[in-house]
Amino acid sequence: MPLFTDSEQEQIREAIEAAEKNTSGEIRISAEKHCKESPLDRAANYFHKIGMDKTALRNGVLIYIATEDHKFAIIGDAGINKVVPEDFWDTTKDAMLNHFKSGDIVQALITGINMAGEKLKQYFPYTDGDKNELSDDISYM
Repeated sequence: MPLFTDSEQEQIREAIEAAEKNTSGEIRISAEKHCKESPLDRAANYFHKIGMDKTALRNGVLIYIATEDHKFAIIGDAGINKVVPEDFWDTTKDAMLNHFKSGDIVQALITGINMAGEKLKQYFPYTDGDKNELSDDISYM
């Protein structure tokens, strides 16, 4: 059984597309059922594996989720980490957690996407010639 239905995948992809319209930044979702290590370590591993560290301005954001183990993490590249407030990722995780607790995984991800997108827009606004450097589809691990 897939982690997300086709409709849910489309909602997530559309949220990423909408967030990325206003920024040169890149947002990805990486998902799997189980995570046997720290979700932050797992996210960091996948961050490099799927090329999130290869964006021109180092402004990629990865949201990692292990659906069956109820774990998740958010990781940003060096460029965005330099400019967002120190508590930004924790604040984003807390907002997402409220949706996870109510069982709405898709809305949790969309909340994280939207919050990351707003900060990317603020610090890395879209300019003419920006291109989508990475896929907007969920990366299944």
